[in-house]
Amino acid sequence: MELDPVILSRIQFAFLISFHIIFPAFTMGLAAWLATIEGAHLFTGRAVYRRVFDFWVKVFAVSFGMGVVTGIVMAFQFGTNWSVLAVKAGSIQGPLLGYEGFTAFMLEATFLGVVLLGRNRVSPRFYFFACCMVSLGTMFSSFWILANNSWMQVPVGHEIIDGRIVPKDWLQIVLGPVQLVRWPHMLLAAFLTSAMCVAATGAWYTLRKVHRDEGRVMLHWGLGLVAVLIPVQMYFGHLTGLYVLEHQPAKFAAIEARWKNEQPASEVLIAWPDEANERNLFAITVPKLGSMIASGNWTSAEVGLESFPKEDRPPVVIPFFAFRIMVGMGLVMLAVSWFGNLLRWRGTLETRRWFLWCTYLSFPAGFIAVLTGWYTAEVGRQPWVIYGMLRTRDAVTPSLVTSDVALSLAGYVLVYAVVYSFGLYYIYKLLHDGPSLDRANPPAPGATGNRPLAFAGDANDATGATGASGGRA
Repeated sequence: MELDPVILSRIQFAFLISFHIIFPAFTMGLAAWLATIEGAHLFTGRAVYRRVFDFWVKVFAVSFGMGVVTGIVMAFQFGTNWSVLAVKAGSIQGPLLGYEGFTAFMLEATFLGVVLLGRNRVSPRFYFFACCMVSLGTMFSSFWILANNSWMQVPVGHEIIDGRIVPKDWLQIVLGPVQLVRWPHMLLAAFLTSAMCVAATGAWYTLRKVHRDEGRVMLHWGLGLVAVLIPVQMYFGHLTGLYVLEHQPAKFAAIEARWKNEQPASEVLIAWPDEANERNLFAITVPKLGSMIASGNWTSAEVGLESFPKEDRPPVVIPFFAFRIMVGMGLVMLAVSWFGNLLRWRGTLETRRWFLWCTYLSFPAGFIAVLTGWYTAEVGRQPWVIYGMLRTRDAVTPSLVTSDVALSLAGYVLVYAVVYSFGLYYIYKLLHDGPSLDRANPPAPGATGNRPLAFAGDANDATGATGASGGRA
């Protein structure tokens, strides 16, 4: 592979977006979790929910800051590395990114200060409202980013004037059928990522026999949320596959490593795609299953990569393996959450140490699924930056020099290695130290102390009979 400005710019963008996406994916779900747990505290008055909230809001603040920094840096590249893309599609992409600032950032910035500093300065109900607004702001942010990316995946609602792509129907651009599938898919991925982290943290505390009441809440709520959300996510994943089949058949063929047209089509469960010879090595396949998955029947004809010119084909190895890793992580989350809730129903969840270890070690599943899902979508879109309209090699800044891009890439790697090592270490320290009982902020007067509606913790926590370490008094 020749390291020209195009490939180096792609590597640089991939590096930055890989760092960036893990933080919004985490903070979107964490903001919703904070709003939920604050609502539970407001409704029940149970002190344990307040302690859990105060703990996770610190993690949220650090993660949110890291996500904002990586997002701003990433946006610079549209002007430095991808100026032709900005010139040709700026009249669509510019407003979409601007709407994110006007809606999401303004909403988050307005109410984040209340969440971080206003606990004792506003009423409990307004504080809960502020938590909901922060969560809504993170969702708005993802909406506009997904609207932009979905338009690049399947361009709609536009026309070409003097070589530039300009908007014709904003409603179709913003609320097209592809966007209405991909945005919920991303939201659910974020919720699952955070819920798995919450459950894993609860399992960690249970294994260490510290913060028992808080850990029990995290473990039960996290596993419960994942168990409910993962089937819905799988459904939206199927809908996403259908849009790829309809609008990006070359990407679909690459994901399946299907080199030839087949009728009926087999499903390649696992293999090593040999792109040079257009074949699969060590393949394990299931006859006819590919037709059933793609078209809903056992005899349909499915398109292979041979139907597309070589210059229009995406790489195969990355989408093929990334998709299977993503699905595998989904199955891990399904198995852990459903089996965990079975143990919870039997009353043995906290006593099965082997399962607690499985839950703890599965915390990266959501992050891995998000990353591999984006790799599948973005690498599978190649060689197009705007699918079917603008090739990636034609979108790069013409004056770029290989050495300049290599130097900036090295600078990004160095800075990120230093800054985010400290950031991630600080988050680890917060997680390791865990929640503490804040005696300066007791439950609100008149709190009922009722048990929560769903994932009940230990009833003893309502009395405040836990020490700062989270263990029983």
